[in-house]
Amino acid sequence: MDAMVSVKDGEVWAHDSGEPDGGGLPLVLLHPGVGDSRVWGPVLPRLTERHRVIHYDARGYGGSPAPTAPYSLVEDLIAVLDHFGVARAVLAGSSMGGATAISLALRDPARVAGLALVVPGVTGAEDLVSREFTAEVGRLAEAGDVDGIVALVMRTSAAAGTGDDAEVEAHVRSVIPAWFAVHPHHVPDPPAYDRLGELDMPCVLVLGERDQPEVIRTNETMAERIPGCRLIRLANSDHFPTLREPSAVADAILEAHALARSLADGGAD
Repeated sequence: MDAMVSVKDGEVWAHDSGEPDGGGLPLVLLHPGVGDSRVWGPVLPRLTERHRVIHYDARGYGGSPAPTAPYSLVEDLIAVLDHFGVARAVLAGSSMGGATAISLALRDPARVAGLALVVPGVTGAEDLVSREFTAEVGRLAEAGDVDGIVALVMRTSAAAGTGDDAEVEAHVRSVIPAWFAVHPHHVPDPPAYDRLGELDMPCVLVLGERDQPEVIRTNETMAERIPGCRLIRLANSDHFPTLREPSAVADAILEAHALARSLADGGAD
């Protein structure tokens, strides 16, 4: 079921797969900044076979209108959960979506039963993105050079591609307008990097061994700081694991869900 969900001063597009037989904890998927919710497409079939899955486009991405006023990614996530009547869920977040999942888990842990973090970002990690990358994106953006931004992202974040990497390039190109649209309005959520040790729910973290070195190092440190977090390394993935190794990503998400479900059931299978 598709829906336009009301958020503060706007709305976002969302999809709810519905409740399969057996029910249980819903899964909520949060997309990266380098793609909209369509990046979950290769992973969705295995998840929806067994679980209720909700995914949505952040403001300015995919089917969601661009913001017109200050907004918070976490506040929007809470609005989506409330809209669909979800009191508690397992969150699977990729990159930007991972940062949002972590922020909600710290802000309101009662609503987060488990975390599946896929090449996650995190607020407050100064070394997550190199200064050179940030400066180059800024220069290209100021020049309005969309092709240059796409080429930069492909060169730095899509190293696992071989030959024609049209699918990944199409995802990146489609979200560049969102980068320009959201920048003036996005209000960053509070720093979480130094609070990762406070997380108290099952967690699986997936990193791509062909991602940017800064992302790999930060992801390794995140897995060390989050109590009990299991680190999974995908040898053939960069910053797009859902497109590079969707089966492995689905396995990781289902593992996090199973751990959360077991804990909710008091350790029973």
